[in-house]
Amino acid sequence: MTASYRQARFLLSVPEGRLAPADEGAEAAFAGRSNAGKSSALNAITGQRALARTSKTPGRTQQLNFFALDERRRLVDLPGYGYAKVPQAMKQRWQRNLSHYLATRRSLRGLVLLMDCRHPLTDYDRQMLRWCADAGLPVHILLTKADKLKRGPASNVLLAVRKQLPSLHPDASVQLFSALRKTGVDEARAVLDRWLALP
Repeated sequence: MTASYRQARFLLSVPEGRLAPADEGAEAAFAGRSNAGKSSALNAITGQRALARTSKTPGRTQQLNFFALDERRRLVDLPGYGYAKVPQAMKQRWQRNLSHYLATRRSLRGLVLLMDCRHPLTDYDRQMLRWCADAGLPVHILLTKADKLKRGPASNVLLAVRKQLPSLHPDASVQLFSALRKTGVDEARAVLDRWLALP
């Protein structure tokens, strides 16, 4: 593992993109439904137990949370979508903030899209994939909680998602991932290494 991941530290939390850190260097963002396991994935990838706050209540990430790997590279935990029990007006505001960040952030190198492997490609996920394809933004999908399925069914899900990607985002890649068993952590880091030009 690149030392930068172990050295990751919380930088700041902002309600909207215009308050984000200076738009320079390189960033990789994490997005997905509120119950897809974003915080657990971030912790597994950085090898830190409590970098991102995990919660029994999905939808706790309601702001853009920035984590510094070094002076020039960051990971960003985006607000979860589609599940949180919050007023509709707030959901719409998150959606606008998310779209604005993804559309205007020049330092953004790619989006890690997390989906529970038992419920992949929801309407929100498809919308996000199409949106990123239109914006020319690379996407790497983590099919999380792979430990909840036996190997055969998990492989079938992976194949089924891979088959649908050409019509949603032709350049997107996908893998199985389990924060609990650390399955696929090295594969995910390899993608981030490439995006962020880590040694």
